[in-house]
Amino acid sequence: MSSDRRLFVCINQKSGVGEAVAKALKKALKNQRPKKLPNGDKQRIRVQTCNCLDLCKKCKKGPGAALIVYPEGKVHGNVEPADVAALIADYLND
Repeated sequence: MSSDRRLFVCINQKSGVGEAVAKALKKALKNQRPKKLPNGDKQRIRVQTCNCLDLCKKCKKGPGAALIVYPEGKVHGNVEPADVAALIADYLND
């Protein structure tokens, strides 16, 4: 499997959380993303914001943003900057 990942963070939150949380989440992901895999190979990770992922139901009006991790296509809702370490452990260090 390729070590390339793309993370899309929705900035169009219906609950009024919106852009500020999504931008803080994007910044945390960019700052904490690993540059190399444990075996020393390079890992390319792109973190991007997008206008709408049509995932508001996943956020359940919570304080976090919606996020999709590719190539897995795994959807996360209600993600906050404090959740970044767990996301990195789950996806970005394999």
